[in-house]
Amino acid sequence: MTHLARFAAPALFALLPLAANAAGCSDTGGKYEAWKSDMAAEAAAEGVGERGIAALMATSYSKATISADRNQKSFKYSLEKFLQVRGADTIVSQGRSRKAKNADFYASLESAYGVPAGVLIAIHGMETGFGGFMGDSNVISAIATLTYDCRRSDFFRPHLIGALMMVDRGMISAKTIGAKHGELGHTQFLPGNAFKYGVDGNGDGAVDLNNMADALASTANFLRQKGWKPGKGYQEGEPNFAVIKQWNAATVYQQAIAIMGAQIDS
Repeated sequence: MTHLARFAAPALFALLPLAANAAGCSDTGGKYEAWKSDMAAEAAAEGVGERGIAALMATSYSKATISADRNQKSFKYSLEKFLQVRGADTIVSQGRSRKAKNADFYASLESAYGVPAGVLIAIHGMETGFGGFMGDSNVISAIATLTYDCRRSDFFRPHLIGALMMVDRGMISAKTIGAKHGELGHTQFLPGNAFKYGVDGNGDGAVDLNNMADALASTANFLRQKGWKPGKGYQEGEPNFAVIKQWNAATVYQQAIAIMGAQIDS
């Protein structure tokens, strides 16, 4: 049985006070260096330590992240087109094979969290092609840039604080690489969620989302903590579909996870 120790993130993290964004925001990178100093003061006031603050101050404004954030297109596709573009048939085929080869591991996750293998495998395939590509961007720079940018500052700010606290605790470093929006590992956790829901899935005493066991156990824990009901259905109209919505806000993405998950588990 895979060891599934919970990572002890401070319980108060979910309740961290959001300062009134005194650091401000901007639609261009021109004020980024000044913003970093203001944000560093706020982060320190919320409990971020020296290593986290140093990581923030070492960041640079990421034009690649801004470009990716402002040019998302696939979520506007029809479900049929989305499944085609995302390679659903391949994900299902490979997913069935992965489940069969590692049946005990997936059974242990379902026993611990109540989340079926198909859902976790579908997410893994959709997010990174089963770990084939986990990103090419500096995580701290990406998440700091999105916090600085005015479009969704309030959404990304807790994830920046989470990322800096992860640096403090050695979970990631100032040089950690992830996706364009700062997502981490096999299933692309935003840092605030990684900090709060990350678990040690392989029993080595650490939480490393670039490790498949840790990432999938953390994904299962996230879904369970968001209200997953063991043994209940997860298709549209069934109880657990609402929990899939907590993973990704795009309707076609939610539908794709449900469809592929059922096919993998069939």
